[in-house]
Amino acid sequence: MTARSAFRRYLLVSFLTWLPVGLMAASMVLLMTERGLGLAQIGLVVTVFSLVAVSLELPTGGFADVVGRRVVLAASAAVTVAALALISVSTTFWMFVACGVLKGVARALSSGPATSWYVDTLHGIEGRDADLKPGLAGGSAMESVALCAGVLAGGALPLLVPPSLIFPLAAPPLVGAVAALVLLVVVIFAMPEPAHERRSFGGVLREVPATVAGGIRLALRGAVLRRLMLAAVVSGVVLTSIELLTPGRLAELAGTAESGSLAYAVVAALGFAGSAAGSSLAPRAARLAGGSARGAIAGTVLTALSVAALAATAGLAGVAGLVSAGLAYVVLFVGLAVAGVLCLEMTHRAVTAAERTTVTSTSSLSLQGGGAAANLALGALAAQAGLPVAWGITAAVALASVLVFVRMPLPPGDQAVTDPEVTGSSPDQALPARSGSG
Repeated sequence: MTARSAFRRYLLVSFLTWLPVGLMAASMVLLMTERGLGLAQIGLVVTVFSLVAVSLELPTGGFADVVGRRVVLAASAAVTVAALALISVSTTFWMFVACGVLKGVARALSSGPATSWYVDTLHGIEGRDADLKPGLAGGSAMESVALCAGVLAGGALPLLVPPSLIFPLAAPPLVGAVAALVLLVVVIFAMPEPAHERRSFGGVLREVPATVAGGIRLALRGAVLRRLMLAAVVSGVVLTSIELLTPGRLAELAGTAESGSLAYAVVAALGFAGSAAGSSLAPRAARLAGGSARGAIAGTVLTALSVAALAATAGLAGVAGLVSAGLAYVVLFVGLAVAGVLCLEMTHRAVTAAERTTVTSTSSLSLQGGGAAANLALGALAAQAGLPVAWGITAAVALASVLVFVRMPLPPGDQAVTDPEVTGSSPDQALPARSGSG
């Protein structure tokens, strides 16, 4: 396999992994409502999904590091097919709870293996000094493109299918199941992986906890990884502040909840487009800034300024308010994507293949932890002090987080990490690989 071939396959897998998520985004709550669930029950279903995904994040990451990326990705695709097919025919609360469990399992399984597969494959082809930024940027951009296309298609599908043929709101999950089935075929036949040492089932079960523990220790002790985990926490705070507070703001500007829902769908799609653009710009930002850490600073500053703009324009009404909120939202996601891609690259440079997926799962947990903290604090703060205060504090937290990247212990010019304190490995292990699987 060539580097270009690996890149194309990674782009396809990234797109297909997130397309079902985008397809479901616009119709999931409406489908559950039409099938008789109340808001409290819908909230419980979402909570079940989140709890399952979070609780399995690290174990599935360790499992991928032990048994291989392709097996775990194929399992995720298969579970996604089952979950979305079940959603399309679910009619009771407990059926939707089962769907939430399956979706949580699939999300946890899909967190990290595709990126780890691409990095390991590229290291095997070009060595440890391979430039990861273009590939990781392309994969991140394709995820955003899939979400953008999925949101728009998922919102339009119920209007296009004949009600006599299928329940309209069941169309998006069915199409999503087909996309997940295509992903399963691609993973099985187009993602070759270096053979792993054969292990017994009991041996695998014993090795996964050790891998998880080792990955967590590395994330806590590594000079680079500690900082990157903190950056992920702040990203979770920023994302939650947007997801929690923007829908109400747009509904207020649009005049009704229905109009606000439409406005949010359009703004969300534009945000995904901005994220795709930011991901594509990340390598150039690093090049212009003089390194990945400095490029991440630029992306973080842009993010902080965008949140500050939301706070500053929270008093505007009508079209001016909608346009200013929409522009700030899009620019914010450009900045987040630039910083996110470069943080991902630095994370992969700081680890070896043995703990790669576990550490990226730890980063995902850090992001979710920041989001959980923001959920508890920002909603109450906005209710008592107003949106400008909540967004202003979020902007200040984001701006302060640039200190994470100041004097980041990485050599300039995006060379492979060779400092054993950074990589958490011995000097010999830290040297750039010239052959093998990387």
